[in-house]
Amino acid sequence: MSEPARLAAFDPLTFARTVMRSEADAVRLAADRLGASFLRVVELLAGCRGRVAVTGVGKSADVGRKLVGTLNSTGTRAYALDATRAVHGDLGAVHPDDVALLLSHSGESEELLRLLDPLRELASAVVAMTGNAQSTLARSAAAAVVYGPIVEACPLSLAPSSSTTVMIALGDAIAFTLSEQRQFTAEQFARFHPAGSLGRKLAGVEAYMRSGPELRIAAATETVRAVFARSKQPGRRTGAVMLTHADGTLAGIFTDSDLARLFERNADGAFDRPIEEVMTRRPLTVTVGAKMGDALDLLRARKISELPVVDTAGKPVGLLDVTDLIGVELPGDDGPPTLKLVSS
Repeated sequence: MSEPARLAAFDPLTFARTVMRSEADAVRLAADRLGASFLRVVELLAGCRGRVAVTGVGKSADVGRKLVGTLNSTGTRAYALDATRAVHGDLGAVHPDDVALLLSHSGESEELLRLLDPLRELASAVVAMTGNAQSTLARSAAAAVVYGPIVEACPLSLAPSSSTTVMIALGDAIAFTLSEQRQFTAEQFARFHPAGSLGRKLAGVEAYMRSGPELRIAAATETVRAVFARSKQPGRRTGAVMLTHADGTLAGIFTDSDLARLFERNADGAFDRPIEEVMTRRPLTVTVGAKMGDALDLLRARKISELPVVDTAGKPVGLLDVTDLIGVELPGDDGPPTLKLVSS
């Protein structure tokens, strides 16, 4: 087929799907090859009293950096050790309690092989991930995950593709096996992810709620006028007043929107009546310790702007105000504003 004809017949979508399926097949093949050596590597990493020093060269180094992030976020302390810088002084970062994990598809990367002897002296163990069972790296390590021969998805069979995908998947398998063995919890995961939407969803509501002097709390028996006459409020202003029974438990909530409706109805007499007559009784609440993800789902589903936080006795201790958690996004002139959760 001539070059113009070949290009005319080229279907980018078909080709892209072929690449992805080729890499998926490589991952399935590597999964089927897992055995005792994988368990031995996991055993050595689980017994590590220090940190896991992950090192590789080229694309393997990129995979290693990703693996370090996954290990750290799932309860296994790790750091990236640059193979080139290591032999020029960075080996000083390696502690005798550390385990070194070396990544190399060929298992013959010169930069890694010259690290073998120093790392065996400095670390408690050296383990490896490689595609070559007969390589110097596989034979020299205390244990090695060998994923075997892999056909690269690159049409030239040159650019690391399927092999790096397999290494990433194996790294995830190692990290998540370790975290599962340690019974790593969502609460522990949240401690390592305090920022962004993920951190917000996993955090407890107490991390984001307004509390103390930022709250507006009044007795349900007070009049509307008396409650709102106390106009000087310290801290950020919230659009809701939480009303309490005589024992301090939450009785209801009254918002600025409720106040506006009294004005709209010309209900002047209501201002000198107990606020409990016009408050929302038994409002939706969450308890201290609840996850922010659950609270955000409740705010979305019920289309409310304020969510009281109560303790186990039912007393108000905080308030989630939607203005702290969302931004306003205008979809267009023909639609109303919509509330979009801020992701960071």
